[in-house]
Amino acid sequence: MNRTRAVRRALALATVALTAVTAALTGPDQTGPARAAIGGITWQDEFNAPAGTPVDQSKWRFDIGGGGWGNNELQYYTNSTSNAVQDGQGNLVITARRENPNNYQCHYGRCEYTSARLLTSATFNQAYGRFEARIKIPRGQGIWPAFWMLGNDIGSVGWPNSGEIDIMENIGREPTTVHGTIHGPGYSGAGGIGGGRTIGAPLADDFHVYRVDWEPNSIVWFLDGVEYFRVDPSRLGGNRWVYDHPFFMLLNVAVGGNWPGNPDGSTAFPQQMLVDYVRVSGYTSGGGDPGGTTRLRGAQSGRCIDIPSANPVDGAKLQIWDCNTTAAQQWTFAGDGTVRAMGKCMDPAWAGTANGTEVNLVTCNGNPVQRFTLNGAGDLVNLSANRCVDVRDAVAGNGGKLQLWDCTGGANQKWSRY
Repeated sequence: MNRTRAVRRALALATVALTAVTAALTGPDQTGPARAAIGGITWQDEFNAPAGTPVDQSKWRFDIGGGGWGNNELQYYTNSTSNAVQDGQGNLVITARRENPNNYQCHYGRCEYTSARLLTSATFNQAYGRFEARIKIPRGQGIWPAFWMLGNDIGSVGWPNSGEIDIMENIGREPTTVHGTIHGPGYSGAGGIGGGRTIGAPLADDFHVYRVDWEPNSIVWFLDGVEYFRVDPSRLGGNRWVYDHPFFMLLNVAVGGNWPGNPDGSTAFPQQMLVDYVRVSGYTSGGGDPGGTTRLRGAQSGRCIDIPSANPVDGAKLQIWDCNTTAAQQWTFAGDGTVRAMGKCMDPAWAGTANGTEVNLVTCNGNPVQRFTLNGAGDLVNLSANRCVDVRDAVAGNGGKLQLWDCTGGANQKWSRY
């Protein structure tokens, strides 16, 4: 590792340590976005070994072969350091090459390309949490880098019933766009449910941080810390949500295939994907997970979500009010996804999902529109509407009413347990 990189890493680690000490001394942050849903690091690889060192096989294993991998891909995946190795500069390097030194055979005949596909299925699986990697992707027509996950039950239930979470995919003909997608039963392959983000320069020009925050009933995608897509069971058109069990991670660079198309005369080889780190953080019960009662405090006002009556009737309009210890502010995240207080459920008025829909208190009735989750960003999201609980007109005083609104990241939409 060079001196500049070593200094940067040392400063980063010192910052993490200082943050942890500060949190221990001062207690939970009550003024900023909720962070409780994401816990400490549970797994990581920083790729800091000397140049030429193979990957750590206590963390990663290899898929090997050239059968097309379900997509008519052209490469043969090897476990050779020619295709996956640490560079001595703090990176894993996965290299796609136009070569076949060992006469590998592929589904179309003698293979034209080699590359590598690493996975943690034998070494690490986890349900929920934050999965992120800092990556500089390769470029070129027909080049297909990916950082993704598969359900650990794939061997027994098969794909797509196991579920697939694509944290980062890029295809060479779209150099400025990252794709995040899920695949499951009834929404697999080209029918996967996903979103993308396009930036002003090719992603291959620099390192970027690709991430998902995964919680019960919610997966959110980020590029360099900026959210660009989220999904929950309401987006599946009645198909099954298969993301409530452990998954394992994969890193690979494919060449060719149904989606990216094949390389052409413009594609230069070799192409390299540099991975600075992969880190996984745990999930705690601070988000939409079932747990004890809690107050829900607004970041903008410092006031709590409140029921404006000691004997609420169906349709009571929720508000913010000075935080107190009464039952009117004691909320429970139930196992069915509802948020409950005083024997009733948080509910959009008239089962509405449009911007401006009031947030009321109603008898719990099993309607999916009553499901909410408090995610790691501090958004209290209605899963049917995919909209956030918002203080109308950003009123900060007692009596401010609640509504559903497109998630904007504004302080009047940020909540934390208190």
